[in-house]
Amino acid sequence: MKVVKTIEDARRAVREARAAGKRIGLVPTMGALHAGHLSLIDAAAADCDFVAVSIFVNPTQFGAGEDLAAYPRTPEADLAACRARGVELVFMPAAEAMYPDGELTTVSVRDLCRSLCGRSRPGHFDGVCTIVAKLFNIIQPQAAYFGAKDFQQAVVIRRMAADLNFPVEIVVCPTVREPDGLAMSSRNAYLSPAHRSQAVALYESLQLGAKMIRRSRPPAPQVVAAVREHIAAHAPDGEIDYIQIVDPETLKDVETPEGAALIALAVKFGDARLIDNMLVDADALRA
Repeated sequence: MKVVKTIEDARRAVREARAAGKRIGLVPTMGALHAGHLSLIDAAAADCDFVAVSIFVNPTQFGAGEDLAAYPRTPEADLAACRARGVELVFMPAAEAMYPDGELTTVSVRDLCRSLCGRSRPGHFDGVCTIVAKLFNIIQPQAAYFGAKDFQQAVVIRRMAADLNFPVEIVVCPTVREPDGLAMSSRNAYLSPAHRSQAVALYESLQLGAKMIRRSRPPAPQVVAAVREHIAAHAPDGEIDYIQIVDPETLKDVETPEGAALIALAVKFGDARLIDNMLVDADALRA
């Protein structure tokens, strides 16, 4: 496994792989790797001949007062996990390497960033799109792998890749969960034991909302109210940022779920802001 820190070394490594006719898969991460990240690496390894993992805590996607300085950094454990998974290349640049002249250029996908996390974290997805566009240019993968937990991110990046004509397949892999249903996240490390026990209510509330939609297609506000009530009852320390039901392609709010719908939420416990979602097909009615 090669571990490189410069853009030139990363380009050299993938150029050699490309010359050998290998299909290159990229897994962009901010490190603090967990089972969710490892599932993306496994998916890339199943599809590709050469797997590259980027580990970079990207400063441009953090807003003022967010957890850039405190974000978990576990480089030795991350490298060990990548090595155990058979990763060929790990790209671990410094911020100065990725933004040598400051931040004069950004990539923005407008309409898809106006709801959900984009509403409460203005500028976040500009930072995400900018760094992912840089990584696509540096690594030039045939495929890139993202988790469904960050559903809005995956939709935004897919649109960015299409609009900018990146020749890369965007692969979205299922959310990996703890045994009690809590979605895997590097920020779960921030949770106190009490908040960790309450956080399972997020998944429970999504299941409740999905069941309501599948059974009778009630108006979205009714589903949102039930989800909110469940979180309030079972996670009293949780500060709800948003609960929305949106079209999974446009990310616009829907009044009555018809066809596929996404229930998405963000809830803060202390310093931990957790997101989760569930994709529901309202036409698949169940008794």
